[in-house]
Amino acid sequence: MTRIATNSRLATAAAHTEAALAVHAPHLTDAFTHHLPTAADTVGRRLRSALIRENLTPETPGGRRHAFHHIEYPDAGVADPVDLLTGITHGTFAAEIRNAVLNLAIALARAGDNLPTGDDPDTTAVRLERLAVAGHNLHPCGRTRLGWDTGDVLTHDLEAGHTRIHFLAVRDDTHLGDDLGTMLDTGHHLPGYRIQPVHPWQLDTVRTRYADRFTDGTLQHVDGHLDAIPTAALRTLLLPDGRYLKLSLDIQVTSTRRSISVASTRNGPALSTLLQRLITDDDRILLMTEPAAAAVPIGTGRDLSAITRTGLTGRLQPDETAIPGGALPLLIGDLVDQTGGNPATWLTDYTRLLLPPLLRLLGHGIALEAHLQNCLPTFINGHPHRLALRDLAGLRIHPERLHTAGHTIDLWPGSVITATDTETLRAKLAYTALQAHLGELVIRLTHSHHLDEKHAWRLIRTVLDDTLHHGLTRDDHTWLTAATVPHKALVRMRLAGTGDIHIPVDNPLHG
Repeated sequence: MTRIATNSRLATAAAHTEAALAVHAPHLTDAFTHHLPTAADTVGRRLRSALIRENLTPETPGGRRHAFHHIEYPDAGVADPVDLLTGITHGTFAAEIRNAVLNLAIALARAGDNLPTGDDPDTTAVRLERLAVAGHNLHPCGRTRLGWDTGDVLTHDLEAGHTRIHFLAVRDDTHLGDDLGTMLDTGHHLPGYRIQPVHPWQLDTVRTRYADRFTDGTLQHVDGHLDAIPTAALRTLLLPDGRYLKLSLDIQVTSTRRSISVASTRNGPALSTLLQRLITDDDRILLMTEPAAAAVPIGTGRDLSAITRTGLTGRLQPDETAIPGGALPLLIGDLVDQTGGNPATWLTDYTRLLLPPLLRLLGHGIALEAHLQNCLPTFINGHPHRLALRDLAGLRIHPERLHTAGHTIDLWPGSVITATDTETLRAKLAYTALQAHLGELVIRLTHSHHLDEKHAWRLIRTVLDDTLHHGLTRDDHTWLTAATVPHKALVRMRLAGTGDIHIPVDNPLHG
């Protein structure tokens, strides 16, 4: 690990963070300084890998090759990850990278603090999410929080451990969707208004951004709050009754500002109904539905949205444990050992849990965004048992396929989840479930149990082939096993400031 030069830009940015910590959390200052080089190296290793994978820089010696042109390095090779961008026009991306480093160092300094108590599966899942301190397993900006200062990070990030949801009264003619205030039993009843939950940080933003709407009576302040626990998604908060609230949070996390579109609030309940109809008991799927949602279409229409989500409490067996996918790479070795220590058997069982239902839905025209962050597999004595799926905003639907399969759905006009071509549909599932999800688990098993990687992908290919007889179409199978498949180029997307960009990578399922 390379030492950070005291005159570097990263050191200058770190000094500002140290000064803020000295005011807001002086007990963290030394730990922040201690963890800063580790944070910089973690972000740098992910950036180094992504730059090579996306053909932005040439491959350098010392890396370990994995499937889908994923190359892992033992270190970043530089003290400041931004130095890896030398010769690349990077715009604001440098600020995003350094922000990720600083916030990761703060998170490492707070590890183990403010852990939520409780033995229900949802609170347990939040505790386990804390293990994946660096965030997204592939994105170098897993800890980017542009829009928050150090005080905001200390108050609202995952390691804060608790938060409070606030409420606004929204005039009926400006409110769109379900009456969430009544569903949450807030105790407020204002004639002509609906009560809308708001993230505490977002509340101050709304007050400033829409001051005139408070003056004309469109919005009104209401007293009271609801205790909640922040999850790794930040804008999604766990309520005391085991339900979740996904709230608009207009900051940038990884690649995206985390406000919520009107379309997401209207599509969530409709998608939940459709998926519940398509998923059978044989799929061993626990869908964390989005039964109700509401938006306030003022300004961008994204600043006051809220979506409810069902939890897992009361739905698991006594000996069944849900592990959030983000933590799974860190716990996979222990899980395999609990089952007798055969990584090939464990991987086959896990793949048979994950892929068949997703591939059958693909045949119906639905590609779920099944990366690790959206999945909570459950285990009994280490054995894969069921799969909980959450967050429907990132899936893709192909209306023609859906109609051919005998189903329809009424989506909000202009919804970005509509795919007009099968390439987009297949790429969504292939990247999230195969590359970002199974790809990461295979790598961890090569480390923990010396599983041969080529053998691992042959096992996964066998499950893929078997699904041909249980819902996977021949055309989809041919596409998924082609010589190359699209990889979501996360860094190219940030450099270009655009939506999804894909590049071809070699496919271990080919042949």
